[in-house]
Amino acid sequence: MDFGVTGSTVPGAAGFSGGAEGWLAGLGGLRNTVRQELVARQLDEQLAACFPQPSGAHALRRLRVLDIGPGQGTQALRLARAGHLVTGLEKDPAMLAALRAAVAREAADVRDRFVVLPGDGRETGRHFGPACFDVVLCHGVLMYVPEPEPMLAALARVLAPGGLLSLVVRNGDALAMRPGLLGDWQGALDAFGSASYTNRLGLATRADRREDLDATLSGIGVPLRAWYGVRVFTDAAADRALPPRDPADLARLLDAEDRAGREDPYRGVAALLHLCGVRG
Repeated sequence: MDFGVTGSTVPGAAGFSGGAEGWLAGLGGLRNTVRQELVARQLDEQLAACFPQPSGAHALRRLRVLDIGPGQGTQALRLARAGHLVTGLEKDPAMLAALRAAVAREAADVRDRFVVLPGDGRETGRHFGPACFDVVLCHGVLMYVPEPEPMLAALARVLAPGGLLSLVVRNGDALAMRPGLLGDWQGALDAFGSASYTNRLGLATRADRREDLDATLSGIGVPLRAWYGVRVFTDAAADRALPPRDPADLARLLDAEDRAGREDPYRGVAALLHLCGVRG
């Protein structure tokens, strides 16, 4: 959605209700595989830059991580397995059940480092005190929120000084790309200048433009440190498309997407944007 420091509301975002079944069904697909792998690479890069790990065979800087809307927990569980303390705050009942089931399948030490809570990311102040997390993830959530700035301000409040805020949003500057590549010319024409769209789950959602998010993040004291594109080449893939079975082919695909997500002009037309801000 197109918003800035004014916090204006753009109609269209109706929430995630009813989307869990479709989301979970696509977990092993090509599009989700690309998304999760690229976000993991990019996030690890920013974590290493913001939180250099101490030297020594047994040294680990254990970070306090909050994941807003973690869904089935791909990124949150990955960080918990790496030794960090993770809290997942999930609002949707079906996704909350999926997250609890995923955590229950983990080893005991990972389960001990992972806390699952029901709740809305816009109300983090009800659950947590100020500056109590080193890392806050908010991936694929803002598109379901009609007024994103209150949520971002709430997340900034619980982020410690020097902490990392990681956002994955729908790219408002590229809404015409998917319908255009699929030959939906009317859909492409309608997307120009729009900030709302219907996603592949059939839900009314909204998109964000990087320049507006940049201004908003600066205004709440978490200025943008780095940004990436996610899914430049594979966003138009069919819902049921699977990743290449040959590991070498998959590696080349991911490397091509990874490079495109870091270079202009390619990253500017990616379906998703991954933005990383640091608390001042």
